[in-house]
Amino acid sequence: MKNYSAPRLSAPESAGPAPELQRQLEQIQALPAAKQRAIAQVLDSVLASQ
Repeated sequence: MKNYSAPRLSAPESAGPAPELQRQLEQIQALPAAKQRAIAQVLDSVLASQ
């Protein structure tokens, strides 16, 4: 099973995601794996259409 948690980067803290995005990622990480997969599929679809 894939791990959908956000990767840890060794960049300075100010270079991290916007606070809102960070909060959303933390909420997603707390969800069950099935819901994480569903969200990942939606994100993949949106990003593929760009």
